[in-house]
Amino acid sequence: MTRTAVIAGQGALAPAVIAALDAPLVYALEGFAPEGVDAQPFRLEQLVPFLDSLLDQDVSRVVFAGAIRRPRLDPELFDNRTAQLVPRIMMAMQSGDDGALRAVLDVFEEHGLQIASVAEIAPDLIPGEGVLVGQPTPSDRRDAQRAALIHATLGPLDVGQGNVVAQGQCLAIETLPGTQAMLAFAGSHAGLRPNPQGARGVFFKAPKPGQDMRIDLPTLGPDSVTQAAEAGLAGIAWQAGGVILLDRAEAVRRAEATGLFLWAMEPSGI
Repeated sequence: MTRTAVIAGQGALAPAVIAALDAPLVYALEGFAPEGVDAQPFRLEQLVPFLDSLLDQDVSRVVFAGAIRRPRLDPELFDNRTAQLVPRIMMAMQSGDDGALRAVLDVFEEHGLQIASVAEIAPDLIPGEGVLVGQPTPSDRRDAQRAALIHATLGPLDVGQGNVVAQGQCLAIETLPGTQAMLAFAGSHAGLRPNPQGARGVFFKAPKPGQDMRIDLPTLGPDSVTQAAEAGLAGIAWQAGGVILLDRAEAVRRAEATGLFLWAMEPSGI
């Protein structure tokens, strides 16, 4: 029997993934458990004993779901085997969060654990190509294409997974503070658009180029729609097949109520 373990992070993704599985084991890094989820805590300083415990429980597959910020490590808590991994992980961290995540995934796989993607576990959470609601204008489509180009150019720098473009001008780029902060910034600077009566702007989201698609996929949801509407934007565009959309029915309902379009762009057009 194949058992699946969920490494749950903060936000609404972990509960959605857990609901798609049959009685998974649920764990969370200490201090990062999602609200309302009964997760067993573990510490990164005890990573190897934790992996051993998964194998002892016949776990063969692991899925990562939710946001996790880099935890503070306590040198006194490392066991001998995990301590041997520190130089390797620290070196990977020099290339950014993506490098650190890949190093951690490698450790899981070296212990015989398969890393499953959200797309495997809950494919309905990742929309395919098409407009879900509303209709982007030709100007909106040009802004979305411009945003995709900016994203692809900045991607190798491991900056973020989104940006806002209006009338060909980049109003905001997602950085460490996250999507909500970016959209608030874009809304407060909407007056910088060249034509106040012209295109209102597009929020674009996509995985970083070369990103491991098994972990840390960009996520949108109803709150993203509300925040984009509050920023005065025309809609949200994202890479089809590469972005998680939580609670699609509610996201579409809010988009209809606020007049926003939701568009999963064909990857080849990005």
